[in-house]
Amino acid sequence: MTIVKEGGEIKAYPPFTEDDIAQLRAGDHVKFYGTIYTARDAAHRRMVQALDDGKGGEDYTIWGFNNTAHDYAEVGFPQDLRNCTKCHTAANPLTPQGDNWKSKATKEACLSCHQGSKRMDWQLSAHASRDVTCTSCHKVHTQFDAVRDKVTQTDTCFTCHKEQRVQMNRPVHHPVPEGKMACSSCHNVHGGNPKQLVRDSVTETCFTCHMEKRGPFVHNHPPVQEDCAICHQPHGTTIPSLLKARPPFLCQECHSHSSHPSQAATLPSGRTTSNSLLGTVGRGCLTCHTNIHGSNSTQNSATAGRFRR
Repeated sequence: MTIVKEGGEIKAYPPFTEDDIAQLRAGDHVKFYGTIYTARDAAHRRMVQALDDGKGGEDYTIWGFNNTAHDYAEVGFPQDLRNCTKCHTAANPLTPQGDNWKSKATKEACLSCHQGSKRMDWQLSAHASRDVTCTSCHKVHTQFDAVRDKVTQTDTCFTCHKEQRVQMNRPVHHPVPEGKMACSSCHNVHGGNPKQLVRDSVTETCFTCHMEKRGPFVHNHPPVQEDCAICHQPHGTTIPSLLKARPPFLCQECHSHSSHPSQAATLPSGRTTSNSLLGTVGRGCLTCHTNIHGSNSTQNSATAGRFRR
């Protein structure tokens, strides 16, 4: 029997008979075990004709240019690209369009050599799921590939990521336009994590440069450990320190309890030093809460957890 149903699964072991196929229904999920030969166009017609003629089970043959046959029964795919180019070269008149691997490169052709290192998780990446090909960004085997150069890389990325182009041209930004950083300084565009970062999370990526913010601290500010992007816009803003909004309004998005964090924008009602009456005029949270990323202070312990000086 070549069709086995067990534990809610259907397992198929070729070759099949008509009775085996009759057991299957449209919509069934079937797991195949063994060797499956596939083909297209003329090769498919030859394969079907061979089966009809009772010639099944012969070596796997590819019928190519000028009706020539090539036996690939012992060859695994994807094959090393360097082996293909022994025959497929533009210089050989017997292999027309033989340089398609270069001029119309596919992900399969490129990954036969370049699957590894930072490209190990390419199949899980956002670019791969959106059918971005290698040649969408790269020039194949040329002396200069713009996307691999720190100064010119952004021109390629901004072709699709137009929102980030606008953000990067704001007054406060990472030194990407100046050529001191590139998109790949933070992003692994071949990677498999959701934001395609060089590390597993936003915070770990930021900490590769901003190590003084890592901690651990005696008094931790939770957003620092969770996600730097809660407060910061890494591509660029109009506010110092790449903040998403100006203090105290940014801080009030979380700190909206009683006392001064919840105050609306008002003028002080009179001469006062009470922080409950100061309003928001001329006041920034960081004037007092200087160690906002975390504090190791043991002084004035009653308020040390508030990240004051």
